[in-house]
Amino acid sequence: MSDTKELYALIEKLSRLCGTSGDEQDIREFIKERIPAGCTVTTDSIGNLTVFRKGRKTPKNRIMYCAHMDEVGFIVTDITDDGQLKFAPVGGISPAVVFGRRVVFANGTVGVIAAKALHHLSSDEKDKQPKIADLAIDIGAENAEEARKLVAQGDFCYFMSEYEEFGNGFIKGKALDDRVGCAVMLTMLEDEPEYDTWFVFTVQEEIGTRGAACAAFGIRPDIAVILETTTACDIAGTEGEKTVCRLGGGVVVSFMDRSTIYDRELYKLGRSTADSIGVKNQTKTVIAGGNDSGAIHKAIGGVRTMALSVPTRYLHSPACVMKKEDVEATLAAARAVLPKIAEL
Repeated sequence: MSDTKELYALIEKLSRLCGTSGDEQDIREFIKERIPAGCTVTTDSIGNLTVFRKGRKTPKNRIMYCAHMDEVGFIVTDITDDGQLKFAPVGGISPAVVFGRRVVFANGTVGVIAAKALHHLSSDEKDKQPKIADLAIDIGAENAEEARKLVAQGDFCYFMSEYEEFGNGFIKGKALDDRVGCAVMLTMLEDEPEYDTWFVFTVQEEIGTRGAACAAFGIRPDIAVILETTTACDIAGTEGEKTVCRLGGGVVVSFMDRSTIYDRELYKLGRSTADSIGVKNQTKTVIAGGNDSGAIHKAIGGVRTMALSVPTRYLHSPACVMKKEDVEATLAAARAVLPKIAEL
């Protein structure tokens, strides 16, 4: 594939940007600057970025591709007298991936997520995972007055994590969920499309697929293709169907998750299309997770949906891990299904 170098350079840049739910403006501006000339670009009142790409033909079905811009992160809820920051997660973050992590605010202020010292824990506490409510962010302030000069209640902060390539074709970084989907759509926008297509970069997916619901009502698609990541548990200690999906297994085409039962014809079409172009593909072996389809398929009078996802280890952590061949398989499948669903 000739565009792989550009694809990963784009993914790296998107991964390094910060934009949790409700704070997506930097991601939106970055993407807007890379929209090809001739597209119609709009931003709705909730913050979704919508791009209409005129094709050589008007399709029988109105098609919408969708990927979300937001990432999980944290929001400051209180500042204690001794200058520590109490916080809440924005999106689903396990406390297991939080303690001791470095975080950064938009103004460059750096902090460390702290908890009670080990030697102060009771026997019962040592055997339990700390709750986020028991943690605080240490920004090196001596007191509340000093802390308030740097941070305010309602400020967002983010995991500090470098994008890296490692091993045999692996990549890792924060926010690959779903900046990879955004990169796939930006790459598709560079194509000369056969059919008119809508591309929507949505907001607030991580807190309940809110942007997607607004986008669906605005565009009123007949068919929506959600480009996402999904949990791969192919790690030590997990066997059989509990692995869900595997890195190196290709694009994940879902038949069901916790928010959607996908259109059966589209599910089968996704698998057969990938097979027909020689692209590795798989599905999930556990009913888990969810994505923007949960809101889209219930919009208007109902929207037929398909999900094409990149299998990803350690989602919602500072170090999401993917394999390049799965990213490329997802891009190839997303391109190949477009002419098929346009005239379905």
